Amino acid sequence: MTGNLNEQESIPVSKVQRAAKFISTGAKVGGNYVKHYAKKVVRPGLDKEELHQNNASDIYNSLSQLKGSALKVAQMMSMDKNLLPRAYQDKFTMAQYSAPPLSYPLVVKTFQKYFGKSPDQMYDTFTRSAVNAASIGQVHQATKDGQTLAVKIQYPGIADSVGSDLKLVRPFALRLLNMNERELDHYMEEVEEKLLEETDYHLEVQRSREISSACAHIPNLKFPNYYDEYSSDRIITMDWIEGKHLKEWLETNPSQEARNKIGQALWDFYHHQVHNLKQVHADPHPGNFIVQDSDQLGIIDFGCVKVIPEDFYSGYFALIKKDLLIKPQELDQIFFDLEFISEKDTKEEQAYFKGVFREMISLLGKPFHVDRFDFSDDGFFEQIFQLGDRISNDKMFKKSRQARGSRHGLYINRTYFGLYNLLNQLQAEIDTTKPDWLK
Repeated sequence: MTGNLNEQESIPVSKVQRAAKFISTGAKVGGNYVKHYAKKVVRPGLDKEELHQNNASDIYNSLSQLKGSALKVAQMMSMDKNLLPRAYQDKFTMAQYSAPPLSYPLVVKTFQKYFGKSPDQMYDTFTRSAVNAASIGQVHQATKDGQTLAVKIQYPGIADSVGSDLKLVRPFALRLLNMNERELDHYMEEVEEKLLEETDYHLEVQRSREISSACAHIPNLKFPNYYDEYSSDRIITMDWIEGKHLKEWLETNPSQEARNKIGQALWDFYHHQVHNLKQVHADPHPGNFIVQDSDQLGIIDFGCVKVIPEDFYSGYFALIKKDLLIKPQELDQIFFDLEFISEKDTKEEQAYFKGVFREMISLLGKPFHVDRFDFSDDGFFEQIFQLGDRISNDKMFKKSRQARGSRHGLYINRTYFGLYNLLNQLQAEIDTTKPDWLK
């Protein structure tokens, strides 16, 4: 619960105010580097841990005041554990749970704008403080006619600032992610499209209903109902799902049987979306899942949904097959289609990148190669991180003149990384169901 967090009276909304905040943060980060190198003169063996911690704090504090896409990018980076030094991961993971919420007068102002009424006139009760605050909106608890509801309110100005914020976040991303500009631009377009969709609450309600009803047959899943008469462009009212966030639930030391049950529900949920619906809840961070007392898993946020194009799907999952019995010519075509290699590459580059991506996808495909997989195997995750480290520091990658991989892969990889990460936190062992053609 976040009712005791310091509340914010306003959000910097204009481009000038937001840019000023980024510039002052950039200056702090620059100052931290200067301090670090000054100390290094005196202590040549000094590592970068303190520098990372100072930078992480300064960046997180600024982004959490700005909210929106800037904070969302930090949240995404914390999920891709192998992209960031640990200090950033620890700090940015906070973005998933506890950005400072907006004060009540700002909430009332939003209600007046969209309904011409205050929350008190619409609901029987409404908490003055947010019970949860994240990157794009905050949640209040309300009641109406004996029902407990969750009311999600989008922060003012967020939708209008997505494009300009992403331009401002680029220097941080380049520095922290060790990417070149071409790669970053290649992916930023996809990130911007998804973030704009996340600010469209009508779309979110529509997708929530579609996916909830399409997944209603899956055991041990629970979805809220949505209420149109109390929802608008920037406000969503839905059932309040009782229970504990995944992280809190794990602190109660649940049995292995309960962990496996929740893990299986997660796997089945993602399996059905990716392989049958071809659209997927692409934001699998712990804050989006609530575990109920009966060991049912509540899914509470469909803001980020990735629609998977058919040609991308067939190529990507063809590479996950255990025995790659694909003719060399067909395999080359898949690598071209997935943009892992291109006509601009030399023969040496083509051979290198084909090798790297085969290794990467077969590692990600490991759970698909067996009927049952134990996600408590930290060795498996260590292999993924080591491969990530090795690739990002490899000369071939660093001097590559182009971005590698289809932009569609960004959210699919993120979805699977996020899912595996959750299953690892659960220490779950599960039946890894897969489509017949993948067996």
